[in-house]
Amino acid sequence: MPRNPSTGVYSKPAGTTPSVGQVIDPAPWNALTTDLGNEITNSLPRDGSAPMIAPLKAAGGTVSAPGVGFASTPQTGLYLKGGGLLGFAQNGVEVAFDQDLVYAVKSGDYTALASDDNAVHRFTAAATLTLTAAATLGANWHYCVIADGGDVTIDPNGSETIDGAATLILKDGYSVEIICSGAAFFTNKLFARIQSKADSSAVGDFIVGLTLSNNGASPNTHIDFAAGSARTGSSFVSSATSLTKRVTGTFAAGTGAGGLDAGAVAANATYFAYALRKDADLSFDIVLSTSATIGGIATTLLTGYSIVKCIGVVLTDASSLIRQFVMYPRDEYTFVTPVKDAINVAISTTSALLALTVPNGVKVKAKLRFEFTSSAATNAALLSDPAQGTLSGGIGNDGGNMGTIQVANGLAIGSSDIWTNTSRQIRHVAGASGTIWLWNDGFYFPCGRNA
Repeated sequence: MPRNPSTGVYSKPAGTTPSVGQVIDPAPWNALTTDLGNEITNSLPRDGSAPMIAPLKAAGGTVSAPGVGFASTPQTGLYLKGGGLLGFAQNGVEVAFDQDLVYAVKSGDYTALASDDNAVHRFTAAATLTLTAAATLGANWHYCVIADGGDVTIDPNGSETIDGAATLILKDGYSVEIICSGAAFFTNKLFARIQSKADSSAVGDFIVGLTLSNNGASPNTHIDFAAGSARTGSSFVSSATSLTKRVTGTFAAGTGAGGLDAGAVAANATYFAYALRKDADLSFDIVLSTSATIGGIATTLLTGYSIVKCIGVVLTDASSLIRQFVMYPRDEYTFVTPVKDAINVAISTTSALLALTVPNGVKVKAKLRFEFTSSAATNAALLSDPAQGTLSGGIGNDGGNMGTIQVANGLAIGSSDIWTNTSRQIRHVAGASGTIWLWNDGFYFPCGRNA
């Protein structure tokens, strides 16, 4: 056939270019007319009356001059991009289309590739997702991650960032859309918005759960904290499982590790328990400090943590061991063994302060029982809150909460819940001289629990 199948160029058969006076040989001329008929038959009718019977091969073209265009708008059509990819041009401008969405399950660490553009990957275990360099992935590359079995740490290449940070930890149960700019990575901010909503300051302060108890195996050195959550202002943290801390070591992350913010455990000391939130992944932990305020906590060991709220208190005895206790609803502590805080202590008409075994640095309501004796046949003793000032005992004065039984040197008993000052003290006074004994059953230390 005279048409070259590679170039499409038609060449006449030899002997079909006549000269004047030449006798025409019918053979080549018959071949010519046959070839012309065949080529006309194989041409595509402009009126569309017949289809192509083989692939149509168009010019590669460019975005400004597509290989397949339109007579009225030649800059709109199809062209061949680099790498054998098909491009779409509209008025000389490329029109971008997403790749097909591809879903896949990942059970471990993975590196996201350029071929994962528009993919959705569900991670069924804790994993690290490494992102290929942003320049390699290119602008507009995007990718969805679902954490469904553990936290997923999203780690951009080298010094590149995601939402301005070196890494992003996607908590289990959440998802995020990642977008590449060609130089850095960003998210659709959904996870960040959910996190900030959880930190909304409008909710208020509270503690749910997180109750304290002596550890069953090591009650003298370890404290267990039940599952629960705590919030102060805009800071919130929660734990779905219990956690144990010990007073025989300085703070380290995790259950069973040391809990002190500094130093070594001391005798007859007060250790306040504070809920912590790790900034990187919002996980829960506990630090123990002798400071009654967050501002006084030693933070050298707490880099990367936010201190959320005081959730309880632990006392040690003269041997630096944890006093065993039972914690009840509404922040009530009861000592397993009552503490005898006064033994045959003199009481008189002069008001005096008496120190108790309760937390230091804060006001608590002590749960007290007491006995009183006096050589006076009629006498009354009054134990009271120091905030009331200096009171006077006796029926003609400020009264009492126990008194003699109308017999000289007889014994009277009483009980009362009394607020202390921040130095662990209450006041005592009597209508006449006498002696008191005092048993301390525990205290109420209000942290914010309602149940």
